[in-house]
Amino acid sequence: MDDDLDGLSGAPDEDLSLPKATVAKLIQEMMPKDMTCAKETRDVLAECCVEFIHLLSSEANEICEKEAKKTIAGDHVIAALKSLGFEDFVDEVMEVYEDHTKTQKDREKKTLKPKMELSAEEAAAIQERMFAEAKARMMATATGTPPASGNGSS
Repeated sequence: MDDDLDGLSGAPDEDLSLPKATVAKLIQEMMPKDMTCAKETRDVLAECCVEFIHLLSSEANEICEKEAKKTIAGDHVIAALKSLGFEDFVDEVMEVYEDHTKTQKDREKKTLKPKMELSAEEAAAIQERMFAEAKARMMATATGTPPASGNGSS
């Protein structure tokens, strides 16, 4: 079965893993404080998580292809959860998905710089000044004299 997964993903087995520190932290958060987890158990849980991700992404991909889409969307993952019998996870996944979508939109708003809006007259005045400065630089280069300062006070 490992060979099948290798062929599907194109990645060697050792590349198909989750960060050990992240898995350990998740396990620690979920377990009672007075209980510990052996390293082998953490490794098995990480492997189970990878297998679950493969199963879910494969099903989401099939759903995506049936809809003639080329990109797996969150809705495809939700449909895959339902299809595979994991309906109990759908509400929580939907919540996380909505939070993620909202966070992405907020980030996009923060990164978009407000556009500078000028009236036609303001734009024409700026363009005229830029042409005058360019002409002055060209003339200075042609005559060998240093250009006047470009502060527009001449």
